Amino acid sequence: MTFTSRAARPAAAGSAVALAVAVALLAPTSPAYAAGNAVPTYEVKINLTAAALDASHAPSAAVKSAFGITGSAKARSYSYYDTDALALDAEGWSVRLRHKDGSSFEETYKKRFPVTGGDIDAALTTANAAGFDSGDTNYEAEVDWGYAKQTLSFSNEKSHSAKGYSGTALPTSTTGRGWLVNDIPGKLEDWRSAAWGADTLQASRAHGPVTAKVYGGAWGASDDASVEVLPVVGASGTGTEYVVELSFKTDSYADAADLHGDAIAVAEANGWLYHGDILKTQLILDRY
Repeated sequence: MTFTSRAARPAAAGSAVALAVAVALLAPTSPAYAAGNAVPTYEVKINLTAAALDASHAPSAAVKSAFGITGSAKARSYSYYDTDALALDAEGWSVRLRHKDGSSFEETYKKRFPVTGGDIDAALTTANAAGFDSGDTNYEAEVDWGYAKQTLSFSNEKSHSAKGYSGTALPTSTTGRGWLVNDIPGKLEDWRSAAWGADTLQASRAHGPVTAKVYGGAWGASDDASVEVLPVVGASGTGTEYVVELSFKTDSYADAADLHGDAIAVAEANGWLYHGDILKTQLILDRY
């Protein structure tokens, strides 16, 4: 019978540990996966012509009836902040300060990604590569679905006390810019380089203000339907034009597709449909 000496046992144990460590180091490791694509909600946005308004520039009774609009007018004022050269807009960013009657100020920092050929998944993958994924709970993903165009956006929402401001009043451009710079989210702050966003926003001014009236209701698959009537200065710098936007919010792509098709059909049949997409953000940046 062969016995292992007491002195030899520690060496054997040490060899076994070393072997286990070596095997562990050589074993393949599981790859690190990035967070998946974000899951967006949907907002259908269809523009209507002035034929949808009555003499007081409110949605006509026929429009309200056709789209389930039952609420009374609620006012909201807002401005977009950007440089004169629209440097933020050129990078797909918009920064908005909005005040609804009786509420705190809303600060919205939004990054847009185009949707090409209806391929929302491709836009979500592009956004993921830029850091906007399902793991970032600071941003809400939404697909804006217009007459002929879709846009994916990621919004970061913050608020500021409206103490001292009545109705839908907005602060001076300087004051509002100070709030927005102080609350800037990290993705925008360092978008192109360290502090690029903060420096760009610091050089911005208020484009606006504009004041819209919004009428709410429910229609079809959406319990969040609305018509927004926004007066804007004419393209020549004088006069007033009215932008009329019919919108529906839903969490479902299938419901959004149905709402989009049905809304266009009803508006077209009644002679209210504007055959195109009006981006309010761009309109306000360009005209104010």
